[in-house]
This record gives sequence, C-alpha cells and structure tokens, in this order.
Amino acid sequence: MKKQKNYPFDKVAPLADLHDLLDRAASEAGDRIAYKYFEGKDVHERTFAQFRLETIWLGTALASIGYTGGHAACIGENSYRWIVAYLTILNSDGVFVPVDRELTESDMLNVLNSSDSDLLFVGGSYEKLIPVIREKTGIRRFISLDAEEDSEDGVLSLRRLMDRGRELYEAGDTGYTSQRSDRHTLKLLVYTSGTTGVAKGVMLSEHNLVSMVYYGLQVSGVYDVGLSVLPYHHTYESVAGLLVAMHNHSTLCINDKLRNIQKNMQLFRPHYIYVVPAIAEAFYKKIWANIEAKGKTKTVNRLIKLSRALLACGIDVRRKLFKTIHDSFGGRLIKVVCGGAPIRPEIGRFFGDLGIYLCNGYGITECSPLISANRDRFNDYSTVGVVLPCLEFKIEPDGDEEYGEICVKGDTVMLGYYKNPEETAKAIVDGWFHTGDYGMINEHGQVTITGRKKNIIVLSNGKNIYPEEIESLIMNIPYVSEVVVSAEKAEDGSEVGLCAEAFLDAEKLSESGIDKPFEALKHDIAAICRQLPVYKQITNVKLRDTEFEKTSSRKIRRFASAAKPAAQTQA
Repeated sequence: MKKQKNYPFDKVAPLADLHDLLDRAASEAGDRIAYKYFEGKDVHERTFAQFRLETIWLGTALASIGYTGGHAACIGENSYRWIVAYLTILNSDGVFVPVDRELTESDMLNVLNSSDSDLLFVGGSYEKLIPVIREKTGIRRFISLDAEEDSEDGVLSLRRLMDRGRELYEAGDTGYTSQRSDRHTLKLLVYTSGTTGVAKGVMLSEHNLVSMVYYGLQVSGVYDVGLSVLPYHHTYESVAGLLVAMHNHSTLCINDKLRNIQKNMQLFRPHYIYVVPAIAEAFYKKIWANIEAKGKTKTVNRLIKLSRALLACGIDVRRKLFKTIHDSFGGRLIKVVCGGAPIRPEIGRFFGDLGIYLCNGYGITECSPLISANRDRFNDYSTVGVVLPCLEFKIEPDGDEEYGEICVKGDTVMLGYYKNPEETAKAIVDGWFHTGDYGMINEHGQVTITGRKKNIIVLSNGKNIYPEEIESLIMNIPYVSEVVVSAEKAEDGSEVGLCAEAFLDAEKLSESGIDKPFEALKHDIAAICRQLPVYKQITNVKLRDTEFEKTSSRKIRRFASAAKPAAQTQA
C-alpha cells in the first residue's frame, strides 16, 4: 500500500454564529431531510426547514412566558425533541446544561444545583424525578419532551409549547428571534463528573462551538447520512456530531437502542457513524465471529492480502471483495469516526482493509471537544491524527521521560470551570490548557496518546508506566473482553509491579477449547508482553466474574471499587 501523505485542509463554509448555522441549513438545504427518528415503531422525518421553524416556535413560546437568559438543563434519552430543545436554547440568550442520564439521583441533583439551572427539559422516563427535583433544587419550570399535553401539576408539554409558539410567531412575535448573546460568554455548560463535590462544569462559549465545527470539518469531514448513536449529553455527539452534521447538511438517523445499532444500520444505510472504541471493538469481534463460524478465516485473510496488493497498484476492489460485510452495515458505510479513547491499531487496519475509513480522533470536553483527528486519506491507526488548525499544541516534558503532557491553546479551549476559579487556574496556565493526557507528536504532525496523567504508574525503581500501552497489547488475546493494568503495591505503599485484571469472553473460551482459563491467560499475557522491557512485565493476574463498571460513554471506571476476582495468583 502506498505511503499516505497529508493534504490541504478541506474547504468549509465560514460560520458566523449558531444562528447562521441553522439559517444556512434551512436556506441552502431546506427540503433535505435533517433527521430520521423513531416514534414507537414508526420512522418519522424532519427537513432542515421544518427543524429550524420548530426551534423558533419553541423559543418564541419560552420567551412569551418570560423565560430568557436562564440556565436550561435537559435530561432524557436521545431523541429528536432533545435536539430541538438543545438548538433552541443555544440560539437564545440562555445557557444549555446537558445532564448525564446515568447519574445517580444525588449526583443529578448536585449538577442541577451547581449549574444554577432554573428550567428542566425532561424525557418521559425521568419525569418520576420531578417531585424530588422540585424539593431539592431551585428549578420551578419543567417541560416534558414526550408528553402530548400539559400536566395538572404544571409540567408543560414541549409539543404544546411549539403549537403556541407557532401562533405567536406567525402573528409577528419576535421575542425569540431577536435574541443575541455575546459569542465569547457561556453558552453550553457540561459537567465532566457527577460525583458530589467533585463535579466540574466546563464552560463553553458560542465561539468555542462554532470554532470546533468550522475547524473540525476542515480536518475530518462527514458524508450525507449518519447514524447518531452516542449519548447527547456528551460533547462528542452533541457538538462534533449534531452541530457538525447541521453545518454539513447531513441527514442524521437517531438510533433508538444500543442493541439495535446493526439493525438500524441496515434500515437507515448510513455513510458514517461516530462510535467509542467499545462499539468499534464489538463490530470487529462480531465480524470475525461470523467469519470463523462459516469457516472462512483463511479465505478472508487471502482476500485481504489480495486487496492490499491490488490497492498498492492503484486498484481498489475492497467493497466488492467484502460485499457481504458491507451489506451487514447497510451497504453504504464509508467512515467510522472513533473517539473517547485510543483504539487498537489492528482494528483500524482491518476496517481499512475492508474499504471503510476508521478515523480515530482525540478530544476532551474542555476543548469543545476536539483536539486532533485522523483524515480519510492520511490515517495512521497508531495515532489520533493531526491537530485542528485553530490550536497551538505543545508537549510539556515531565522529568526525563520520552513523553510529556499534552497542552493546547486556541479557539476551542473552554472559558474555565463554572464557579471554580481554583480548578480553572490549575488547568489553564498562561493560556495553555493542560489536558492531563500524556503523548507525543511525530514528524508528520500526528499525535500519539500514551496515557492519562492520573493513570500513570511510577514504580519504586523510578520507571514510569502507561497502563494503556500494556492493556492494548493484552486486548489482542481473542478471549479477553476487558482488562485493566494497575500497580502492585508493597507493604510500604510503593508500587513494585504490575497486575492485569481481566474479564473474559465465555463464548470465545468455549470456541477455543480452553477449560483452564486462568492458566491460559497467564501464559498468553506472558507471551504477548515478552516484547516489552522487564519492568513492564505483568507480575500478577486476576480474573473477574463481572464486567468492569463503566461510564455512560462505555469507558471503564479505572478507580471504581473492583469486583471480587474469581481467581488470582502470581504470574
């Protein structure tokens, strides 16, 4: 395969503000479908022009009841109406506060209080929380995303509000459309953690959001139809997904349930999808499981070699050779955008061999969220791509280590943490935001992440270890479903070795004829880590009975209380 070279950034239409974002979509692509979504079992559609009008109607109704300039929170499942509420508030004088729907009740109340929210959009399954929210927060206005009618206890229906707003707007009411806010003040308030006393509210401005859309599309573009899967309370999907699709005039099809992704890909036939590594890994394992079940492993490997040889000669027949796999994704999938954590390079290479771009990117909520991304035709699976052109980038050395902390400065960096000047001062020093991630940048301008600063293991001999590096290797063992590498500690608390704790795939173990999984895992970890220096070797192995606890974006909570292992011994 020919060596890829970087190429000029893509041309993107300039974007003045978020009003411009919606107005352009409505005027340039008004009749095009903006959203496809389920209501029950039926699929409904909205054009860009219809969507723009519905945000105006809702905003006009809110202005008519005196609601302007407040902090509007939203909790609920991904839905079309969630998006209507989101864009309505972003285009008002107010601030939007997305709330993680998987928070505990106490953590949710903490976010609602800390954010000074005074209105709550609430999805139907969360309406049962309204009484306690009324009692323990300052919120007095509640709008149901799902109810068809206003309730007797004062919960308003979003649908009925839009009906009233439509009448007012058509009668000439400009209470909403005349609203404008300073592009450099708080517009989106996103909490990075819901733990009581620890939650930090990331303050993003309209300028931050517009910059991410404009410069993000220059580095990594999207196509005509996308499947929207990830939770909307994460900036990865709400900004890099929803707002980018709006500016590109892409049709977004809203996935109803995580377990239905494959079925909905065949229904909606998307050209692209945003995922986290756990979903990409699941795709990868399912494809190979189907291949192995049909006894086609040798055939597929031969086709991959053939495809690579032809591609090196400028002949691309990947979509024909692997048509069956493409059909399982709807037949039109061009690109899988993967973010949230590094992904194993072999997964990226495999999708590339199939003729699907798997582009890994790197971001953090505090940067709106994108920092870097791989490009369709300049894609190194071992990196997270090139830095957005609006950002300055540096690696701040830490001692004598080869790597250092990633620091960025520029248009997508947050205003700071809400009502938390101490944490803001720690994170932003002389204009440089310290990400807490360690990494390096190569001679081609591509960034590699080595691990989180807080995860780093410092052995008693002074060696620094990034556990993610070793975990990535262990995940190559076919029957390992999840793994976390942590420090083994001596009685004095010093870190003297490494422990690998794993949750295994029972089906894979059975298929492989493994009846002593603990012994097999010890042997395979030792073999696969043999390439590493002695101080990076695993000294202890544990098996888990259950999966690791995860965040709502499917990241393992590394420091959560571990389940009791089924077995453990010195490796």
